[in-house]
Amino acid sequence: MAETCYLAVDLGASSGRLVAGLFDGQRVRLEELHRFPNGPVPVAGTLRWDVLRLWSEILDGLAKAGQSFGGSAVSIGVDTWGVDYVLLTKTGEMLGQPYHYRDPRTNGVMDHCFTRVPRQEIFAATGLQFMPINTLYQLVAMQAENPQLMAQAHRFLMMPDLFHWLLSGAQVVEFTNATTSQCLDATSRDWATGMLAKFGLPTEIFPQVVAPGTGLGKLRPEVAERCRLPRLEVVAPATHDTGAAVAAIPTDMTGKANWAYISSGTWSLMGLELPHPVLSARALALNVTNEGGIDGTYRLLKNIMGLWLVQECRRSFEHSGHNVSFAELAHAAAEAKPFRSLIDPDAPEFLAPADMPTAIRNWCQAHGEPLPGTEGEFMRCVLESLALKYRVVLTWLEELGGSAVDVIHIVGGGTQNELLNQFTANACGRPVITGPVEATALGNVLVQARTSGAIGSLAEIRAVSKASSALRHYAPQAQAEWSAAYSRFVNLLNR
Repeated sequence: MAETCYLAVDLGASSGRLVAGLFDGQRVRLEELHRFPNGPVPVAGTLRWDVLRLWSEILDGLAKAGQSFGGSAVSIGVDTWGVDYVLLTKTGEMLGQPYHYRDPRTNGVMDHCFTRVPRQEIFAATGLQFMPINTLYQLVAMQAENPQLMAQAHRFLMMPDLFHWLLSGAQVVEFTNATTSQCLDATSRDWATGMLAKFGLPTEIFPQVVAPGTGLGKLRPEVAERCRLPRLEVVAPATHDTGAAVAAIPTDMTGKANWAYISSGTWSLMGLELPHPVLSARALALNVTNEGGIDGTYRLLKNIMGLWLVQECRRSFEHSGHNVSFAELAHAAAEAKPFRSLIDPDAPEFLAPADMPTAIRNWCQAHGEPLPGTEGEFMRCVLESLALKYRVVLTWLEELGGSAVDVIHIVGGGTQNELLNQFTANACGRPVITGPVEATALGNVLVQARTSGAIGSLAEIRAVSKASSALRHYAPQAQAEWSAAYSRFVNLLNR
């Protein structure tokens, strides 16, 4: 069968790329056409996204797609990280340069919001984990700091929806990303306008929410002409990168709750796929989140700090003059003494420190843990602590989901960290299956393929993902040592 081409724009917090997904009816082959850096831009004491540069890079990628696959391309879709947004005027002017989720303007805003709407009421409506980066607190901060700018807003769009608008003209927000905002009602699956009004936010700016797989119209003619592409269909995939990655998990157990996933990258997102959100008092107490998935499912999950800690340690080491690869850091961690130092990866001190190794040493000193000194000790500390935090979260998920988890699927770029994968199996006492590495781009492509009619169901999406991926299996090891470390870790968290 001739290959059909679907184009995926996959924007992460540190890089972006345009990928061609070539589907022969059984397998998808991904071909990266264009890659470019991404990240926060410091602007007068704030952190912003340079979305115009990102759009320029997307156009460059589309031009390369036009040269290679112009005649066979069927559609295009965009996925990005969650929570961040843009505001447009009625005439389509962007209001300001969009903020990065780590910008400090939301410091203290979340607790202030609880004085207006109780924490329990916010969770009962939205089912979302409480984090200062959530869109709700960003909007409240903006309303307080710059009400004149907010007053000019006509349309709220999240990051993937901005690029879909630039591609097609459609002004909608896709469901999976909308659920990361803490502005969407988890029961009605529409904007929580009653709650938003209590914060004084203009509810009329929020557009229609559409399901993943929705066709948004044809590629703008000027974009098609510039990039030498046909008027492709623009399709909203699961636009939240984790939603796209979970859609591509190569499980044979779709519809069951006996498997968990970790979307492993800058953040680790660990969860279950369920048919409905879990809005119980216990879920609130554990500060878990309910994010939207494909086919109306919900991803009951917990955000864990993830490989951000590794990335920032490496950046610090390089700043000190030691250029070291991730592979070299993993080797140093493997050689370091086990369980020497442990940290809580989700401590607020690690969200945006000036220097990550210093923040880790300070946290260890404050909690009576031995201070890491070498690069290997820092890496061992981070990776063991992440794996042990996964076990903590796994116990919560089993409790809330009502069934035991038999296997953990790890997808995303973090699958390349083999030491962390093995530590995860050891800490959780469960077999771990890793892959695909490119789960987000693959999920984006496969949802587009289903929209085109080439694939029929979520189970079929996952069967194609499995056939298209190189998977690796990890069995639990050293269970006695890891159980002892887990007890120590839990005590550390409760201090």
